Amino acid sequence: MNDDLQAAEDGLANGTSSFHKMGKGMVAFLRATLGFEPEIMREASERLADAETTASADHRRAQKDSNIHRSAIYPIGSEFALCHAQSQLMSAVVGVLNESLTESIRGFYKLRKAFMTLDAILAAEDKYMRGHSQQTISARASTDSLQSNRSGRSTQAVPGGFGNAQAITKKSEKSLLDTVRQNEAQAAVKSNAAVKLQTDADEDDDDDDEFYDVNETLNDAPKSETYNGHIEVNGVIKDLGKTSLDEDNGSETDDLPPPKSLSADHHILDHDPDSDVFSNPIDVFIHSGANLCFGLLLVMISMIPPAFNKLLFIIGFHGDRDRGLRLLWQASKFHNINGAMAGLCLLGYYHAVVGFADILPESSNTKTSSNEPQEDIQGYPKQRCEALLQDMRARHPKSHLWLLEEARMEAMNRRLSTALSVLDSSSQTKSPLKQVEALNMFEKSLNSMYIHNYTLCAESFLNCVKLNNWSHALYYYIAGAAEVESYRHCMMSSRPDKETKKHAEKATEYLHLVPQHAGKKKFMARQLPFDVFVTRKVQKWDARAKEWGVPFVDAVGVSPLEEMIFFWNGYKRMNESQMQTSLENLKWSDESKENKSRWAKEEADEKAVLAVLRGATLRSLGRWDEAAKLLQDGVLSVPSAELKGGLRDDWTAPCAHYELGAGAWMRRKEGGKDEVEWVKECEGRIEKAAKWESYELDARVGLKVATAQDTLKKFWEGRKAV
Repeated sequence: MNDDLQAAEDGLANGTSSFHKMGKGMVAFLRATLGFEPEIMREASERLADAETTASADHRRAQKDSNIHRSAIYPIGSEFALCHAQSQLMSAVVGVLNESLTESIRGFYKLRKAFMTLDAILAAEDKYMRGHSQQTISARASTDSLQSNRSGRSTQAVPGGFGNAQAITKKSEKSLLDTVRQNEAQAAVKSNAAVKLQTDADEDDDDDDEFYDVNETLNDAPKSETYNGHIEVNGVIKDLGKTSLDEDNGSETDDLPPPKSLSADHHILDHDPDSDVFSNPIDVFIHSGANLCFGLLLVMISMIPPAFNKLLFIIGFHGDRDRGLRLLWQASKFHNINGAMAGLCLLGYYHAVVGFADILPESSNTKTSSNEPQEDIQGYPKQRCEALLQDMRARHPKSHLWLLEEARMEAMNRRLSTALSVLDSSSQTKSPLKQVEALNMFEKSLNSMYIHNYTLCAESFLNCVKLNNWSHALYYYIAGAAEVESYRHCMMSSRPDKETKKHAEKATEYLHLVPQHAGKKKFMARQLPFDVFVTRKVQKWDARAKEWGVPFVDAVGVSPLEEMIFFWNGYKRMNESQMQTSLENLKWSDESKENKSRWAKEEADEKAVLAVLRGATLRSLGRWDEAAKLLQDGVLSVPSAELKGGLRDDWTAPCAHYELGAGAWMRRKEGGKDEVEWVKECEGRIEKAAKWESYELDARVGLKVATAQDTLKKFWEGRKAV
């Protein structure tokens, strides 16, 4: 966590214990998730598989070793169970990020197994708290979300891949692949292919899981007219709404019951590191690691967009964002790798996820169990985040990861120029990790886009091409979009023809590089959503240029750069002046004399794009009524058939509903309507956005929708508690 992974490799090289191997796996995992490079991801998978095997063997051995550490809190061998669960979680993430559909499916099952193990460790903490507190602590209800025959729990063994724990049956795994075959006929899955898990009464080890590869050459399937849920933008499992996980594809799902939410009535072991409870370093490792992993798992699952909801049937439980965040905050107290990872996860969550969403709980103070004031951790607890960042920078002064988070924090406070200065100072002493350097450059690219520095934006995204291979198509697209904006400014200000021509040529060059680089990187055997999006946009403009008989750069529609700002929700980071610049840029389409003749030819979907971008900017400026009228008249009053199909932009209507919902949420404290009425209006809009049929970038928009749903749920729960 101090940007010295090589020193970590050297320190772990000669060790063969479960802890050494898990550490080696974590080093490879960090490299893999920071850079998404295929070779490093394969190495991470191999190391983590070795760590799982060793941890499982050590756990079995611990049950028979009379000299093993015996904790007053945890079952025997919990330290090895935790190593196993941590390895499974990291392996699951790598699997889902892998381009293989088979590995992605395996990853979801690993999440389920890790949950079972971590659930048992946290249950042991509950039992300890009940036995050492004068207050009655309610039993945790998380086991209700698993199989009903697991209701009896023993602290003498840790389930989830250990001992006699309930295993995922062959039937449910076979059914999942049956579903894939039935709903993705284009995948041409061999008739004898199956996903098979070897189970045993005494063992349930991951190295016994046998998955057979399926043919992943997927054709582009036509979009469904009704929304049924899917596992990617165009669907890996297309029609999940009509499927179940039982073998007969009937209405019952015996092996994987409908997931239930974890109980809100939970208590955590929240003592500080200097407490006598943590006098043993092994207990510190187990506690901090279990809180990190279980907390991260609960938060991740709670953020699953509506388009992915059916995956919860595979995993078998729902997330709990509030509890997950509290567990992560608890883990961050500890000065070890688990504490550092928890701190990174928390700052990443607040600066990326919360920074991306609009409908959030109020940042008001609440009371803790000890009746002390505490900021709402689901909103943006600014003071706690600032203190955490300061602590992490003191612990790891050489790491550029914390400088990146400092820049993101400045951006969250609408100080984009300061954020860019932090990133520039960071680049003066380069990190030994190329992956961290790439993250810094990507953040710089986004911030320069938000402040409308088109030259810096184009240069920075072109530098991303050199530093990272995740999505070169997206990088070239935004660089080209910045050049389009420069070209339009030259046209409107009557700058020299030479400068105007230079920007037109660069825009054409970069945007035509997009199709050449799209599709090279895949996620769950499908193209990246943004790759699909930007490729279609370029095809649309090429077709218009040919139809209208104009140069390519003049066939580009509503500002593609402002469109990218919308999809990254840059409005949350921009000040009023920068948002006014966005409104000025949008005038090119329908108010400039240079584009007047072409705007008359535009189809309804392009005009709807302008309405959404302008409406979102106005909503962010607090001009609610103008935004609402524009979204209603310019998008939702347009016949739906005119907003989808072919090369049209089909995302505008659900995004308009989301924007109207966000506006209603933000207006709930003003007069004119009762707060509850505004919230009900918000809820209705969000519900429509959540249930919308499949559309481009629905998973991305779905992240904001999922956060909104979680916020609304918390609002109503708070009303009931009053």
